[in-house]
Amino acid sequence: MNDSTGFTGEPHSRFEQAPSATSILLALGIVYGDLGTSPLYTLQTIVHIMGGSFTREAALGSLSLIVWSLIITISIKYCLFVMRADNHGEGGILALMALTGARWSGHGRWLVALGLFGAALIYGDGIITPAISVLSAVEGLNVATDAFKPYTMPIAVVILIALFVLQHRGTATVGRAFGPVMLLWFLTMAVLGITSVVQHPDVLVALNPLHGFRLLTTHGLLGFTLLGGVFLALTGGEALYADMGHVGRRPIRLAWYGLVLPALVLNYAGQIGNFIESPDPGANPFFKLAPAWGIYPLVTLATLATVIASQAIITGSFSMTRQAMQLGWFPGVRINQTSAEEYGQIYVPFVNWTMMCLTVALTIGFGSSDRLAGAYGAAVSTTMVLTTALLYQVMRRRWHWSTARAAAIAGPLLAVDLAFFLANLFKIADGGWIPLLFGALVFAIMMTWHFGVDALHRRTMAQSQHADAFFADLRDQHIVRVPGTAIFLTRLSHRIPPIIVNYVKQGHSLHETAIALTASFESVPRIRSSDRIHCEQLCEGVWHISVHFGFVEIPDLPAVLTNVKKIGVPIRDKATYYVERHDPVSRRRRNPLARFQIALFAFMARNSAHAVDRFRIPSGSLIEIGSRMEI
Repeated sequence: MNDSTGFTGEPHSRFEQAPSATSILLALGIVYGDLGTSPLYTLQTIVHIMGGSFTREAALGSLSLIVWSLIITISIKYCLFVMRADNHGEGGILALMALTGARWSGHGRWLVALGLFGAALIYGDGIITPAISVLSAVEGLNVATDAFKPYTMPIAVVILIALFVLQHRGTATVGRAFGPVMLLWFLTMAVLGITSVVQHPDVLVALNPLHGFRLLTTHGLLGFTLLGGVFLALTGGEALYADMGHVGRRPIRLAWYGLVLPALVLNYAGQIGNFIESPDPGANPFFKLAPAWGIYPLVTLATLATVIASQAIITGSFSMTRQAMQLGWFPGVRINQTSAEEYGQIYVPFVNWTMMCLTVALTIGFGSSDRLAGAYGAAVSTTMVLTTALLYQVMRRRWHWSTARAAAIAGPLLAVDLAFFLANLFKIADGGWIPLLFGALVFAIMMTWHFGVDALHRRTMAQSQHADAFFADLRDQHIVRVPGTAIFLTRLSHRIPPIIVNYVKQGHSLHETAIALTASFESVPRIRSSDRIHCEQLCEGVWHISVHFGFVEIPDLPAVLTNVKKIGVPIRDKATYYVERHDPVSRRRRNPLARFQIALFAFMARNSAHAVDRFRIPSGSLIEIGSRMEI
């Protein structure tokens, strides 16, 4: 493939295969949980914003805005353009950032910052999505009876806690049921919508975009504020792109155009038609579509659908953490692989329990989906603006489009994104500051970690030794070579790292096979086996080995080194791994802000995952050497 198509390397295998029914079901289960459950609370929020101004014309205008927002943002922006920008089959804002070719150490640092901040905001969205989704589903019980009203929030909390507690088991088994459940959910939504539309066919006039335009222009600030409610119908749009590597582009598109979009439009139209005939601002318009006998089964199905939507954002947060960690933007955290076959099946305990505490706190603090909707959307709308800005750079740098052509596409899309972004700013006082603050904290952690690692690297480089000088010392000082293999993990590739220099200086000996091993993560998802390992013999018995991993791969150093033996490096089966664990301290001439940043980095460094956890090194073969280093 050439760059004009948007591809940057070998196509992912899923991209070449014709989509099957199984892959489309997989797309329904993994990708569309958030978008698919948005009808539970979108119109309810719009009614709350409009209050007494929600007349028949306002209702038709709201439907028009929802439908055309779905078409412009999801059908056109994401399905047609953003999803063309895949990084060897992988999607997501970090992959989009990598496609721009920007580097923190070179030109385009601001593009890297945009991508990282957008990724950080996804965590902010991740703590609200499960809360509002599950709350809105359980609140459907209130349509049947008022008896459950005092218990809807506690029931939602119990469901959310159970969801997070079960994460350590992995999603492989439960995931097989996600697709069929979501298929049933979308078919149910479509049937409920069609039934109402048949009874109120006049709502179809809302397909004319003029109704939405009139609503925005005739209601002043209220009409513009309404966009914050309309935007709830789009939350989950980023999942189409982020989950592209798991499912593939074509199944996602086919599922969207063939089922998801029609089901959403029909359901929203049905809700509007039913509301116009019998207004009830206090009830959830979605559950009002169901007959009395169907309320409880519908609440059960809605709860399952919202759990699936929550599962998708939790799994996405796990994957985002691993990518950021392996690209050097996040401290090492323990990651458990829950499936031997699927790399995406992982569990990150720290992220899981942090998200659970914050999600449950939000659920208890806000108490209802109606109130929580005020905090929802600010982070996602910001991420969508950043995605469009990065997409423009990919059009110019990677696809080599002209400025006029790129601006003609990205300009209108950015205008729509900015309108939603500005409308969501009105939510900040109602709780929108929460996901933005959380995203900003994650971004600050990313920047601090990168700053600290870079400072340590510079100090390590200053304390390293030139290879020729080191080998001269080995000969001149008659350093004893003892039996065995020592593998020293280091970030340096062209000089002898301090860990080896100090080891020789303190022990006056060196193993007969000494390996300086550098493990690096590249900005592509996977590395070809032929490009995985680079070996160089520095002198007799001393080697430098570089091992390269993609940012979605599971680093397994012992397995890789088994292949190194096949190309002539004399590694014994019981090799000893040495890794240096730094204790960073601040220099005295630092300003208070810098000292605080170094203190934060030192805290993260001391509590980050050990090499034995990150690289699957046998615990009995690892020796950690502590050192204090001023930065």
